[in-house]
Amino acid sequence: MKALKYTIFTLLFGGALTSCNFLDKEPYQLTLSDYFNTADEANSFLTGIYAELGQSTFYGADYMYLVGGDDLAHYGGSGRAPATKGLICNNATTSDAAVTGFWYTLYSGINRANIFLENIDKVSDIDSGLKAQYTAEARFLRAFYYFNLVQCWGDVPFKTESTKDVVGLDIPRTDKQEIYDFIIKEMQEVSDETNGGLLTAAELNYKPGRVSKSAAWGILARVYLFRAGEYHRDNRAATDAEKKDYYQAAKDYALKVCTNQGHKLADDYWDYFIDLCSDEYNTTANESIWEAEFSGNNTTDVKAEGRIGNIIGIAAPDMSSETNVIGSADPGYSYEFIFATPKLYRLYCIEKPSSQVSDYMSFDVTLTKKIWEAQDVNDEVWQRYLIKTKDARFLWNIAPFAYVEGDGKNTGVTGRRFYESGFRDRVNEHDQGRSYSYGDNTWDGDEPLTGDYDYKSYFTKNIARPCAKFRREYEADKKDKNNTAINFPILRYSDVLLMVAEAENELNGATDVAYSYLNQVRERAGASDAPAGLSKDDFRQMVKDERARELCFEYTRHFDLIRWGEFETNMQALVNVARAGGEWSQGPSNVYTYFQVSSTYNYFPIPDAELAVNKAITTNNPGW
Repeated sequence: MKALKYTIFTLLFGGALTSCNFLDKEPYQLTLSDYFNTADEANSFLTGIYAELGQSTFYGADYMYLVGGDDLAHYGGSGRAPATKGLICNNATTSDAAVTGFWYTLYSGINRANIFLENIDKVSDIDSGLKAQYTAEARFLRAFYYFNLVQCWGDVPFKTESTKDVVGLDIPRTDKQEIYDFIIKEMQEVSDETNGGLLTAAELNYKPGRVSKSAAWGILARVYLFRAGEYHRDNRAATDAEKKDYYQAAKDYALKVCTNQGHKLADDYWDYFIDLCSDEYNTTANESIWEAEFSGNNTTDVKAEGRIGNIIGIAAPDMSSETNVIGSADPGYSYEFIFATPKLYRLYCIEKPSSQVSDYMSFDVTLTKKIWEAQDVNDEVWQRYLIKTKDARFLWNIAPFAYVEGDGKNTGVTGRRFYESGFRDRVNEHDQGRSYSYGDNTWDGDEPLTGDYDYKSYFTKNIARPCAKFRREYEADKKDKNNTAINFPILRYSDVLLMVAEAENELNGATDVAYSYLNQVRERAGASDAPAGLSKDDFRQMVKDERARELCFEYTRHFDLIRWGEFETNMQALVNVARAGGEWSQGPSNVYTYFQVSSTYNYFPIPDAELAVNKAITTNNPGW
């Protein structure tokens, strides 16, 4: 394969120093005959395997264009032209640059892991325990990269030896079920509680930049859940294993994370993400299990920055070239590419499964229409609406305000325009003085453009608002325009809790156990317990809705919809809503076309660049 031809004996790695410096700088250039002599060199090479996670073709940037579009999130903004790469705007081709880059990045990581595993025995001065740990991490990462390939492409070329020659690289696709067996075996063995090699999260001091047993168990649960839904993509009946065994395994491994590993939810949903954006770990609870790490602000030779918070975040003016504009005047530039759909907005306004709401996208339309049209809505009516949106995740995940710049002369941000009345108090309650504030003001006639103030009416009809999950204002000064040090959450504890609830329901229905794990997540968010007495189907929908509220914009929804067999139907259901405008006003745009997907999008296309050099692959995925 073409990707592997580039890494025969000489590896050219991009710099990847991680936040909190959990590993040394990876090697820029090395020759294998002169390497793997010391434990430090082994550690440095291992960092190179981790480094693929932070590449611009993966979590560093382009992964958003590949899987960031779903029924909760879309590429948008008034008048914005479609993205030119990725699957996010339903315009991908087999030569798509993001698709091609991701394919080769994953195989590069696999080849690095293969090289490491073939050479680690050469190191003479390494402690046996450290060698076992490094070997386990390399094996896990290789399996994780293969899982990403299977999730995206299904059957893919498979090899567990490094590339040593430029000939003989035509490798056919291996059945995905065989690769699943390999992924699971590797992850199980390296996370074995007695002889696995991976350390516990506590032994790593809860520094989630490195893979722990908890990370391996949580990702194993994710693997099993996705494998359980493969029959949807195959358009066939589910096997007995897909109906039961895989759910049992998912539950068992998720429960391992929940038992005596020291993980818990942060007291406030906001706490975790403020830590993430502040380049800190678990300051209030050990919720973070695995993160893709970034650091720096583009001012040093080591380039380890990412784009989290920049291509997905709240827009603000670019102050990076203004040396005297710092602090609250410079909350960090963002392109604001990703917007929440009204479906996500509505999910924060309901207390029961969306399957029980007769007209989901028009939910509560009578009350919202009254708020839109009345200039003197009484407090009682408004408070009734706020009660339905009291979920703490609502005003973190969906932008509650827009930054404003008073004089427009590159002097910086001077205030925040809050979209709806009551949002300021609730933001301040959760933020607890940790973010920028600009003083209170009131919209009285003309918009003030200074201070924190409410939009001129109680409720703005247009509820198409940007993702606010990754907020640059918590970054240290001085901020670079396009590069951030914000880590990306690959796995956190709330995801694991919801996996237990889902698997338990599939196995035994809506038991007390299922309710307990679901309600832990809801209670932390300030939502009431899930309605009692739900059927298995309604509880399943409740879990799906809860995953939406909890994990939106964390790149899990795309694959959740695929494993549930709902990607095409859920996306198509939003076409007419997006076309109609109104509360989803995007101006002259093509947003509705982004949801006109077909079953083709259950798989990524195999890149033309691979087909051109690997003649053993003779067909592409269905529809491509």
